[in-house]
Amino acid sequence: MPKDAKKLDSKKQASKKQDSKNKKHFMKDFKAELKRVIWPTPKQLVNNTVAVITVVLITAVIVFVLDFVFESMNTYGIDKLKEVVDTSDNSLINGLNAIDLDSAIDETNELATDTNTTNETTNQTTNEVAN
Repeated sequence: MPKDAKKLDSKKQASKKQDSKNKKHFMKDFKAELKRVIWPTPKQLVNNTVAVITVVLITAVIVFVLDFVFESMNTYGIDKLKEVVDTSDNSLINGLNAIDLDSAIDETNELATDTNTTNETTNQTTNEVAN
């Protein structure tokens, strides 16, 4: 066996020993840390569990009520908005028709007035030229 192969084997064995030591050391440290933990008493555990469950239930009830309220408002609100939009569209269309008729009448009257003025001016000019 060449020297390089012997060196690699010895390095592998050394790394395996080191890994084994690290694993043992880790487990010892882990056990030591678990001994330092202050575990709750059964009474504390029950009290904390009841507190968490109570808070979760209260939050669930609040979310349910808000969801129901907003859903009801949304349903009622959308129906009400549809009614308002339909009503305002009809009144808007009627209002626009009335405005269109009024403006058309005003434009017709202005054109008639302009035509009469033009006719009078033409008649005066013709009379002056004829005289």
